[in-house]
Amino acid sequence: MRRRLAGKRVVICAGSGGVGKTTTSAALAMGLAADGRRVAVVTIDPARRLANSLGLAELDNEPRRVDPHRFTGHGIAMSGELWAMQLDAKRTLDDLVGRLAPDAAAREDVLSNRIYQQLSGAVAGSQEFTAVAKLYELDRSGRFDVLVLDTPPSRNALDFLDAPDRLTGFLDGSALKVFLAPTGLAAKVAAAGTSVVFSVLRKLTGVDLLDDLSVFFRALGGLVDGFKERAEGVKTLLGDPATTFLIVTSPEREPVEEAIFFRGKLADHGMPFGGLVMNRVHTIDGPADGNPEALAAALGPKLAAKVTRAYGEERTLAERDAAAIARLREETGDEDPVVVPQLAGDVHDIDGLVLVHAHLFAADDP
Repeated sequence: MRRRLAGKRVVICAGSGGVGKTTTSAALAMGLAADGRRVAVVTIDPARRLANSLGLAELDNEPRRVDPHRFTGHGIAMSGELWAMQLDAKRTLDDLVGRLAPDAAAREDVLSNRIYQQLSGAVAGSQEFTAVAKLYELDRSGRFDVLVLDTPPSRNALDFLDAPDRLTGFLDGSALKVFLAPTGLAAKVAAAGTSVVFSVLRKLTGVDLLDDLSVFFRALGGLVDGFKERAEGVKTLLGDPATTFLIVTSPEREPVEEAIFFRGKLADHGMPFGGLVMNRVHTIDGPADGNPEALAAALGPKLAAKVTRAYGEERTLAERDAAAIARLREETGDEDPVVVPQLAGDVHDIDGLVLVHAHLFAADDP
């Protein structure tokens, strides 16, 4: 991993759900920090496993430093700094509006508007855009040497690739322009078509939605250029040579298919691919039959039969996993994926992260 991540400022971990992306992201960040770099790991996973693993009571929308003493006695020396945060999409979008608003009044007009309050929490893809917008903000701040992003499952992670273009397309769209500055026939249609509908709604609900919409789009008009500039900055960051995508997977059929699918999408978008991380891989080095005669002599026939059966099942899994790795090598172009074997238990603490770290970085150790 040191070789793959050399010179990288942004590392985005993507892949199917349940393959250990959060654990991998944390272990990668920990390893880079142990090498002396100032690293922030950003997760949008609602689970608390990352915070628990790092000994933090909770994570919020700003990076928190992990106490370096947490690693004392766990076999890893933290010569750099490790920071962690969990993305709050709504707060990130609010903060972005605050920075892009031309003045305090415009900021308050947007944030207090009921239309904005509903849209900011519900618009599809807002989480994905705000995640990379947060990455952009942290990257521009210069506070960190490396940023590691733990993404949602890969089909959703595709929204990270498309979000900047979708936002720019919306801001450049004719429908939005009609709302922002309706003229001629469009203005007459808007006035005639909406006045009756909204007057009925106002009588039924007591809410003047037309006024809310008017205020919202008028306020949004002052932010359009800023949002478009930010979207372009985000798109540039994703395609930057200092950014890399790692695809995290496991040998099961569905995660393998997802990994191949996402690799193709990265290629379609011209995004930098840093390689594969294969988690939970079964490996067995030994004779195909497990030497049942020697087992029977040592354990007795009954116990030896059980051990032989278990060994056979494990070997079948190892052969399946080897075939999955071979297929991924061929389909993704990564000839040397980083392999993390199946561990004895779930990773939920520093010792578990250190163990995963050892497999991720072991090949680069002197």
